[in-house]
Amino acid sequence: MSHVNQHPAGTPSWVDLMTPDPEKAREFYAKLFGWTYALGGPETGHYAMAQLAGRNVAGLGKMPDGAPYPSAWTVYFSVESVDATCARIKEKGGKLMMEPMDVLQEGRMAIAIDPTGAAFGLWQPKRHKGAGVVGEHGAMVWHEVYTRNAQASRDFYSAVFGLESRKIPDGGIDYWTLHKGSADGIGGILQMNEQWPQSVPAHWQSYFAVKDVDAVVKAAKEAGGKVESEPTDTPYGRMASLADPFGARFSLIKPIPPQAK
Repeated sequence: MSHVNQHPAGTPSWVDLMTPDPEKAREFYAKLFGWTYALGGPETGHYAMAQLAGRNVAGLGKMPDGAPYPSAWTVYFSVESVDATCARIKEKGGKLMMEPMDVLQEGRMAIAIDPTGAAFGLWQPKRHKGAGVVGEHGAMVWHEVYTRNAQASRDFYSAVFGLESRKIPDGGIDYWTLHKGSADGIGGILQMNEQWPQSVPAHWQSYFAVKDVDAVVKAAKEAGGKVESEPTDTPYGRMASLADPFGARFSLIKPIPPQAK
């Protein structure tokens, strides 16, 4: 597995799900990804750490009853200071959904919305560093924001996290990858066009790596999930998009090994 001990500041470090039925959600994702769980106590709201071979890969928690927002996966960016980053977010036209708060001794967090309406999280690590496995079956591997104003998104994330955006020249879509220094892309920005229903808001979408996209899609259907986009071969690997039984959207990809690209 691709083990990770520390995520650089300004890069995605964690994903978690807020769901109305954590027990059923845990059962659903265990069938897809083979996750086991370390369940927290009442002081954490029984927040569950999804694990692969004992390493944390994602979190699952219960959303508040009567919450005005739908069940969703949230991507978190690692930062050196949540408070300083929140100040930059406000300066660059973003808003805060959740003000900075300490999470026991694990870290400090906040939830924000970019100027185009997409929500994301901030994580200042203490004991919890983020995902301990990435890029392997059942672990996060990619994140992209779908927006109706890609220019505003590019300007915002570049300013807040020190990222560089690079246009993808092929594919027939307006898509930019986000980079931290000279590293490989750490995320992407997709310009939603007229083919996207107006009812679809700007949002971040997280991808999980899998060994067999078709098999996981089949398992999701059998477990009550919904297929949003059927498995398709792309230059980057075979992909599909799903929604879990409670409507939270996520994507799958069987990445093409670097040496095969």
